[in-house]
Amino acid sequence: QVQLVESGGGLVQAGGSLRLSCAASGTKFSIDEMGWYRQAPGLQRELVARITSGSSTDYTDSVKGRFTISRGYARNTVYLQMNSLKPEDTAVYYCNGRGRRVVNVEGATVEYDYWGQGTQVTVSS
Repeated sequence: QVQLVESGGGLVQAGGSLRLSCAASGTKFSIDEMGWYRQAPGLQRELVARITSGSSTDYTDSVKGRFTISRGYARNTVYLQMNSLKPEDTAVYYCNGRGRRVVNVEGATVEYDYWGQGTQVTVSS
């Protein structure tokens, strides 16, 4: 069973930095796309940043220039460097891994979509 485990959340003052880490276990396959989502109280979960196996990245507008997503040297690890944090960045941050994998010799594929348990990020003003 694939598990994603996040770490690195915490409490920081506005203007500070945090680095989130996520590592996947339980699979011998490389995950196609890994990303970070967040959910603040009363709001829907939203994409923060994502990165493909080819290192293409995508960011939500509110974090561009402040956050950087990267994949680690170890397979199926991803990081989110968060700088110049703002109180509105406060949320639970979730690691995500998704893609499509061939499952038989005929080329049939199956989608996969894995989520971590989340790590709290709180930015005080």
